[in-house]
Amino acid sequence: MPVRRPGGGRPDRRTADGTGAPPGLRHLSDYAWRLLVVAAAGYLVLAVLGKFHLITLAGFLALVITSVVRPLVDLGARVLPRPLAVLAGLAVALLVPAGLLALIGETVANDLSSLTNEFQGGLDRLERALEGSPFHIAHETFDDLQKKVTDFLSEHRSTLISTAVSGAGRVVEVATGAALALFMSVFFLHSGERMWRWTAGLLPAAAGDHLDRGGRAAWSTFAGYTRGIFIVAASNAAMVGIALYLLRVPLALPLTVLEFFASFVPLVGSPIAMLVASLVALAARGPVIAIVVLLLIVVIGQIEGHLLHPLVMSWAVSLHPVVVAVSVLAGSIAAGVIGAVVAVPAVSVAWSVYAELRTPRPAAPQPKADT
Repeated sequence: MPVRRPGGGRPDRRTADGTGAPPGLRHLSDYAWRLLVVAAAGYLVLAVLGKFHLITLAGFLALVITSVVRPLVDLGARVLPRPLAVLAGLAVALLVPAGLLALIGETVANDLSSLTNEFQGGLDRLERALEGSPFHIAHETFDDLQKKVTDFLSEHRSTLISTAVSGAGRVVEVATGAALALFMSVFFLHSGERMWRWTAGLLPAAAGDHLDRGGRAAWSTFAGYTRGIFIVAASNAAMVGIALYLLRVPLALPLTVLEFFASFVPLVGSPIAMLVASLVALAARGPVIAIVVLLLIVVIGQIEGHLLHPLVMSWAVSLHPVVVAVSVLAGSIAAGVIGAVVAVPAVSVAWSVYAELRTPRPAAPQPKADT
């Protein structure tokens, strides 16, 4: 409050800290510099993680594998030694995708000739439909488009070959990261609890307690989100697979697997996969079936948004749809598809850690004094 000067006159409006700033501005400045420090620290962490992106992605994939396989390993550890339970759980986690990919390859190889004929016939039907009413596109337009595509491929053949070679190098990098992720997940599944207690014990007692609380809240949220998104993705893929099979759309199994993996990108992944399925339906089955597949985008989106996510994800994370949308967009701008996949679990984990640490731990009950 204003203080009168010893000799009278106008009151001194300086605050208790000796500045003339109002209390609200002082509080705002305190929060501002703290936010700047946190932002700088976060930027440095992201820069280091980006510098070692292969190790970062391997660690993230190892955590995903651990969160999915951990319940199976814990169940097997009731009747088997822990190392054997870990090996059995990882074997199941590897054999199921490998068998599914082998089935997809066999299906595509067996139906390749018939699929080629179906696609060619579908493209011819689509071309005739566009030439008729109400579009009236000239036949020369399609010939010119085909010529442009052919010329583009011939002119950029060297670029395409170099891209393919660099893509082969990227495949080796991905294989290396996958092997590292599998190696890390073995130890996370076998002795992850002991590794975490050792890490928390490196800090002083108070800091170690905060790290332990935050880490356990982060793991609970991350594991819940990962298992929940697996359930949502499997449900979406099952609905899409049944619909494509009933509509007799070619490549139903590969398109179902595409829908499963696309569902890991919230909001946008599933519609993009369904658009690919609608293009296949358009080329092979005609515009009517393609429109039906497009309508499935709306139906499955409503089921996912109003039934699956509220039921499955509510016990794992609680983020507003606007936060999810902004997180996916920011992640995709920062790191492409990988950023879009990682953004939502990262924001969910950060929020859960903040909510856990801002809540004081209940005091231990004091023993009653003997009377």
